[in-house]
Amino acid sequence: MQHQSGSSAGSAARRAGLNGLIALCVVASAPWQAEAFAPVGLGAFTGPAAGLRLRASGRAAPVGSALAPRMVATPPSETELPPAAWMAPGQKFGPQNPGQPFDKPYTNKDVPKNKPEYAKKDSGHLRFPLKQEMADESTIDISHDSVIVLKHHGSYMQQNRDLQRTDKAGYADSYQFMLRLKVPCGKLPPDVYRVVDDVSNKWGQGDLRATTRQAWQIHGVKKSNLKSVIAAIANAGGSTLGGCGDINRNVMTPPAPLADPAYQHVFQTSNWIADLFAPSSPAFAELWLDGKKTHNIEYWKKDMIEGSTSTPVIPPIATDIDSLNKKVHDAIMHDNGNGVLTGDAEEPIYGRQYLPRKFKIAITVPGDNSVDIFIHDLGLVVIMDKDGKTLKGYDVYVGGGMGRTHNKESTFARVAEPLGYVAKEDLSELLKAIMATQRDHGNREVRANARLKYLVHTLGIDNFRKLVEMYYGKKVEKFVPLPAWRMVDWMGWHEQGDGKWFLGVIVQQGRIKDEGDFKLKTALRKIVDTYNVDTRLTADQNIVLCGVDPKDKADIDAILLSHGIKPIEEVDMMTRKSIACPAFPLCGLAQAEAERRMPDFNERVNALLTKVGLPGESFVMRMTGCPNGCARPYMAEMSWVGQGPDLYQMWLGGSSNLDGRTGWHFKDKVKESDMEATVEPLLYMWKTQRTPNERYGDFLNRMGKDAVAAFCEKYVPGTAFKNVKVEHLSDAAPALATAGGSAEFTGQRFTEGPRKQQIRLTDELHSMLKETAEKADVPMADLVEEIIYKSLKQ
Repeated sequence: MQHQSGSSAGSAARRAGLNGLIALCVVASAPWQAEAFAPVGLGAFTGPAAGLRLRASGRAAPVGSALAPRMVATPPSETELPPAAWMAPGQKFGPQNPGQPFDKPYTNKDVPKNKPEYAKKDSGHLRFPLKQEMADESTIDISHDSVIVLKHHGSYMQQNRDLQRTDKAGYADSYQFMLRLKVPCGKLPPDVYRVVDDVSNKWGQGDLRATTRQAWQIHGVKKSNLKSVIAAIANAGGSTLGGCGDINRNVMTPPAPLADPAYQHVFQTSNWIADLFAPSSPAFAELWLDGKKTHNIEYWKKDMIEGSTSTPVIPPIATDIDSLNKKVHDAIMHDNGNGVLTGDAEEPIYGRQYLPRKFKIAITVPGDNSVDIFIHDLGLVVIMDKDGKTLKGYDVYVGGGMGRTHNKESTFARVAEPLGYVAKEDLSELLKAIMATQRDHGNREVRANARLKYLVHTLGIDNFRKLVEMYYGKKVEKFVPLPAWRMVDWMGWHEQGDGKWFLGVIVQQGRIKDEGDFKLKTALRKIVDTYNVDTRLTADQNIVLCGVDPKDKADIDAILLSHGIKPIEEVDMMTRKSIACPAFPLCGLAQAEAERRMPDFNERVNALLTKVGLPGESFVMRMTGCPNGCARPYMAEMSWVGQGPDLYQMWLGGSSNLDGRTGWHFKDKVKESDMEATVEPLLYMWKTQRTPNERYGDFLNRMGKDAVAAFCEKYVPGTAFKNVKVEHLSDAAPALATAGGSAEFTGQRFTEGPRKQQIRLTDELHSMLKETAEKADVPMADLVEEIIYKSLKQ
């Protein structure tokens, strides 16, 4: 959206009656006293619960004026506030007065333990106390309540924990801010990429980070530079609004910029949802842009007008920005009378308290699981008509999520479940109904249980569907059966289908940096500057260079090679399949290393695989510094979850295709130095007891936790290294009778060009192909191509 006082076209109408109500911070002159701030004339924001108490002043900057008092929300009392105390002017519905009442184990009125709810309530729609504290140039940090508000603007406050024990003074002075961009589809146009790269050098720590949700992060920004960085990104046509916070987060899609109708509908839907659920409050523009328009509209809006690849193959949503803004506004404000809209003029969908927790959405095409579809609050799968060109609607998954807490069984990882199907014309209304269901009924009393997955779990999928239907106003249609899922990373060179190519480049653990002879950051900037390509991030923290002219492929390969970046053929599969969160030194939740430890674990596991006679084998391995699960560890075939300094909780048994199950907790507090001794019996068991080509996670899941534990308990160390027989996947490749007899399947392409034509199969033949493809560990499309090609060439 183009920010004009922070709102899209039509938002002024949504704020009718609020013009002239300017929020003021009333600060007493004494440095240890403060009175409550309140938006003048808005009685709903005043009263005992909206008062402020003073926290000790923030740490002083090296230079600056006298310290100003820090302003934070009044600490929660044990007394329940009446529903009206939580509502904005004109607001009718919200968590304390649901649009559709429904029985559940909590009321959302008893929230003394959940301080962020008070901070959001008293923020004046994401303004306070952040506005006052950012204006205070005498401090280098902000208060707890400002941290809560700032997240919604796309930033976290951090400290360098490497200094925590060795340099206490340095640690105290190390306050800095991480910025996370909102990048629907993981995309950045070249002009925005250049700005992001520039500000990371000028005001950040000189590197960039690709997240596991296809977003960019800039680390090391000082408080005094935060406004400059956010404004630079916004004026270039990007944004950080919605990168973090208790709102809809970055909307994920496959990273492949294919000129294919199904994929392009995925991209278009992602951009639409990003705008539909963007916060409407003008706070972003007021704080970071001085209330002015940005120089450019957000690029995802342009994509909804112009198309999201160089040759769009589906119609745009609108023909110009004004008509697009009107369509988005009309979709937001459409009221079916079932309590979906709150009545809050500034935030019609979210209301004064926004959501109980973050809300994550991903969209993909049937079969392409490059987005880890089962781990999101809401997952959409496009369903095309028989012609392969016309969008019919979407299958809908709900209730996935990774976050949990060690030793707290009421928290857990969970895979999403099918909710049903929605026709394309009803998508916005169903999504709004789901959002309203979580807004009103998500747990606001216990923040650890606030994600949508806990509401789905508490009610059960059938009751959850009934509640959504109460907001939606009609029945949710039956889920459309889908083909098998496959994890696709889209690395290497691929045709887009429009005459251009795209290149997937591995970024180990998402860190784009220059270090010694390895100069990925410089190489990417040179490619973007020279060839003006779009970039897209993947869910595995890698980067895709889009829209490459065929004649430029060799030159781009040469640039990468000359800067120390290996071609994809030289990257081992353990590295290619692994992801890790940042953890130390900047994450305040980290209990152990992750990003800095993962390359070492990949190397050591590769060495162990070779030693036991499984060279070149691989599986999905992930690592996080804490149990919150940012790197989605509970879906992996093997994962390491931080449990203390150099200690990890070990999880096993996820799927190689991430297709609908979590792994299980296997061991606690495994020392980093004991990794090989812990993994050795597991690899030996897999090697000696697997069926032909059975993937590691599938094997463990079939054997079960108890059998695996029993085997490891009886295992004699070193057994795996005696009389080693080397095995390769190809040693036991399955065969299928064809016109030319039996054959081993390679999974390679035999013809060039995009696959546009469709062939109809019976269910029986489809099942045979699916089973054979899974056993051969090759994509079904590649298998079909190989069978047909070899048969016709006989």
